[in-house]
Amino acid sequence: MFSLRACWRLWRALVHALIGWATIVLRFPRLPQDQRNVRVQVWARQMLAVLGVELQVRGTPPAHGPMLLVANHISWLDILVMHAARHCRFVSKSEVKHWPLLGTLATGAGTLYIEREKRRDAMRVVHHVAERLQAGEILAVFPEGTTSNGIDLLPFHANLIQSAVSAKAPVQPVGLRFISTATGQPSLAPCYIGDDTLLGSFWRTLTAPGGITVVVAYGTAQQAEGRDRRAWAAALQGAVAELREG
Repeated sequence: MFSLRACWRLWRALVHALIGWATIVLRFPRLPQDQRNVRVQVWARQMLAVLGVELQVRGTPPAHGPMLLVANHISWLDILVMHAARHCRFVSKSEVKHWPLLGTLATGAGTLYIEREKRRDAMRVVHHVAERLQAGEILAVFPEGTTSNGIDLLPFHANLIQSAVSAKAPVQPVGLRFISTATGQPSLAPCYIGDDTLLGSFWRTLTAPGGITVVVAYGTAQQAEGRDRRAWAAALQGAVAELREG
């Protein structure tokens, strides 16, 4: 029964992804940016519904920019989840740009790419993010730098926080949690860590007994208030940790 339902969801997800790809390729060139953003958010919410993931938003998402969102990182679902809660532009590893289908979807959603192994490119992205913040945009980063199990929180890297320091922009902490809809207990099904494969994580998500709920908790926006990037990153890590605990 679970397998049949999962296969049906998989088919619907593929169709929905192709619809998103066609919208980006054929319609986005003729749409203003604000309408693109709305379509991305609506598409992301619909995809969560297709996957059987219930979205709960707590706190207040930013109404407008400039704002840098910092969140913990658990799964390939995180970007989809945050787009569904409130559209924003992400900073992501450059490999994503070249993924079949997913690369087009990510680029169409406004993703900025970074070659993480190149220090010079990291500084380029910091400057670019600062410019986008000064232009009044909402951007999001995962300061852990990689995914965790959703229970433990990895140290926050401070590099991309520098963009908010340079732009004198506020930063809003965001806590992500995946829980079993049936039991309310933490769910590890969407995790994408260690030896996990994307396909394996995807299939676990589709077949999770009782369904999955994702909680997106927005905290209070902060200003640097004289802190350097490292001190601010440590404070933001503490804020995200509290948001994850509900």
